Amino acid sequence: MELQNKKIVFLGDSITEGIGVADHKNIYWRRLEQDGCKVYGYGVSGTGIAPQATLRIDPRIDDDYFATRIPKMEADADVVIIFGGTNDYGHGDAALGSMDDRTVDTFYGAYHDLCIKILEKYPNATIVVMTPLHRDNEHMVYNGFHVRTAGCLETYVNIIKEVAEYHNLSVLDLYRDCDINPNIASHKENYVPDGLHPNDAGHAILYNTLKDYLKNL
Repeated sequence: MELQNKKIVFLGDSITEGIGVADHKNIYWRRLEQDGCKVYGYGVSGTGIAPQATLRIDPRIDDDYFATRIPKMEADADVVIIFGGTNDYGHGDAALGSMDDRTVDTFYGAYHDLCIKILEKYPNATIVVMTPLHRDNEHMVYNGFHVRTAGCLETYVNIIKEVAEYHNLSVLDLYRDCDINPNIASHKENYVPDGLHPNDAGHAILYNTLKDYLKNL
């Protein structure tokens, strides 16, 4: 894909919002401006793919899950990037559900709903799904709110891939193919000091990984 003059929209969470960077011009998606892209970011910290099953009186988390933002997103995009799921693992309380689900009450269902609504709004766009990056405590069973019946972050990564591929969407598997992993001491020190949000150097890696992927589409 030639990136020059491409209109790209990004739907995400705190990483897309830019939590962790010292300068917002260094957010991974903003860096694509140097490649001639027109970019638009719709990242809201704390939000996930599925809505909260139990309200926590935080509208950014309770009411602003990914699919609710689609109507506000810039129209006529050439490329749409979906980057989420880490908050569903980290503090979400929706059940995982099953591949047959189509309501937002489960993670499976909410991801189906998200893909369907994105395809309806952008029938002619290239849609790319990015899986969550590695993070601290990615194998925990208790997440501070409830005990999980199915465990680790990789479970969410695999569901995202399964649903995206069902809808024939391109998948960039950052969990396996991006060199950012805070479980490696040097990575945490240099790229993701809080164990979740990449810093400016981490966003540079994320940008280069995404750019190379897009150029090869």
